[in-house]
Amino acid sequence: TKQGMVKKTSMNLYDRTRRDGLIAINLKDGDELIAVLKTNGSDNILLATRQGMAICFAETDVRPMGRDAAGVRGIRLDDGDEVVSAAVAAEGKSLLTVTENGYGKRTAVEAYLRGEDRQPQTRGGKGLRNYRLTEKTGLVAGTAIVDDTNDVMLIESGGVVLRTPAASINLYGRDTQGVILMRVEAGNRVISVDRVDREPEETADEHEEA
Repeated sequence: TKQGMVKKTSMNLYDRTRRDGLIAINLKDGDELIAVLKTNGSDNILLATRQGMAICFAETDVRPMGRDAAGVRGIRLDDGDEVVSAAVAAEGKSLLTVTENGYGKRTAVEAYLRGEDRQPQTRGGKGLRNYRLTEKTGLVAGTAIVDDTNDVMLIESGGVVLRTPAASINLYGRDTQGVILMRVEAGNRVISVDRVDREPEETADEHEEA
């Protein structure tokens, strides 16, 4: 959730359908659901926040709960901060982080693990610095787990959409500023960051046949 709460529920608890739906989580006042993930029971989960923090913890740290449970703390937030995204931290992939002013970078998922044996952090802590934010970059707009086979789609509040290969975005360490990915008009901001499948490139022969 936006306030950093997480829960895990067996899929078989959603087998029954109702016309008005089923309760999936009990939210605290002022909180919002921001992501739902399908996991295998032993995945690592990565939460990222608006103010540039991130935590990667083992989902085994979260015991299975009923549908109407409120969950447990996934990350401890500073005042004014909020979770902007949650993802399965697949090994060998990278975390793309994009700021509201169009700056961004990729960082290897392994950078969010600790020690020589690369262990996840402890659930409920403050996490690690994910992005060096400045007035120039603005706050974090969103993140996505990507690899070189993906494209990335950015949408800004003025309605402009940018699609680019994830492989074209440089890899940097966690506590860095990144580079400009999208030119954002004054008064606008990036509002959506998403991973999409890469479209096959058209060849000259395909153009001729068309």
